[in-house]
Amino acid sequence: MSAVSEHPGEAHHEDLGGRLNWLRAGVLGANDGIVSTAAVVVGVAGATTDAGPILMAGLAAAVGGAVSMALGEYVSVSSQRDSERHLIEQERRALAADPEGELRALARSYE
Repeated sequence: MSAVSEHPGEAHHEDLGGRLNWLRAGVLGANDGIVSTAAVVVGVAGATTDAGPILMAGLAAAVGGAVSMALGEYVSVSSQRDSERHLIEQERRALAADPEGELRALARSYE
């Protein structure tokens, strides 16, 4: 795919899909955090009317949820990066072992 827009005057968005995935993950994470924190606050508020424990429970739920989301995203991105590196290394070995075969396979993918 060309890095230059085929339509003059329009910006070319080469990585729009990647940015939309980050937006989707952010919206999903924010929604999850709001709902789970609200559930904890409502649950504690049902047990006591004292503002201190309600506030502390809400704060603990928000911090716990944020740490969980951050670690989950880190593990997800790390796993994807490791998988991509493994696939690249496999292709390097295949190219070194059979360059002509790899060239034919590449040519077939454009037919």
